[in-house]
Amino acid sequence: MKTLGVIANTSKPRAEDVVGRIAAKARQLDVALVAEATTAALSEAITEVSREDLLEQADAIAALGGDGTMLRAARVLDGRDTPVMGVNIGSLGFLTSIAEDELDHALESLATGDIDLRHWAVADAVVLSQGKEVGYYRALNDVVLRGGSPRVVTLDLAVDGDHVTSYVCDGLIVSTPAGSTGYSLAAAGPILTPSVEAFVISLICPHTLSSRPLVVPDSSEIVVAVGDTGGALFLTADGQVGQSLEQGDCVKIRRSEKDVRVVQIPGHSYFSVLREKLTWRGSTRLQ
Repeated sequence: MKTLGVIANTSKPRAEDVVGRIAAKARQLDVALVAEATTAALSEAITEVSREDLLEQADAIAALGGDGTMLRAARVLDGRDTPVMGVNIGSLGFLTSIAEDELDHALESLATGDIDLRHWAVADAVVLSQGKEVGYYRALNDVVLRGGSPRVVTLDLAVDGDHVTSYVCDGLIVSTPAGSTGYSLAAAGPILTPSVEAFVISLICPHTLSSRPLVVPDSSEIVVAVGDTGGALFLTADGQVGQSLEQGDCVKIRRSEKDVRVVQIPGHSYFSVLREKLTWRGSTRLQ
């Protein structure tokens, strides 16, 4: 690695300190740093470039912040195979796997190539209105259809052309394995490890007790058709971008042909992250 791109959440109080640590270590490793204006302003050691030049020049991307920053970095990459390394600033994240105290070791590993590269699935969502494509989104975490009014919506679900059912609910979530610990988990969906080749379809407040999350192969085509909206309905990808939907619109979701390549240092444990984030402690024996 000769050039490292940096994408930082500059609103984080420790962002400037962490960028300073990266700049000092990059100097030792003879690695150049490039970033867009807001991140470059945090250190004189970073060369300010446009987004296009950042993507062209960077051999890898360091995403500094929380899970939202990691999602933003994946969106900036837009299908490119540049590896991205998520660095926590603040509380531990599910997606940002490298803590501040591991930063020097992570940069050394990245410079020498002593890293684990994981391929995380991305969902492609195409919005159709009257048969015409009116929107396209990539989601590392999830694609969410959610009502914007107090009234319920009706959503018709099909998987690989096979009609599943019509749901009366507040919304629907299609999540990747990476996103299974996000909104889907809050809606009582299962946790999938990142290597599982599947999507989770979870409902938001379904108006029946019999509805349960579905796990389907990520080779499937998931189609959600909008029935009675009862008011405003919105689609969001990773909670960051999206558009409004109308009755009769449909959303087609498939696994993208282009994954996100995620940098992890050797020895990283996914389950240790789950234990800490979800405060898993096991049972307590009575004395």
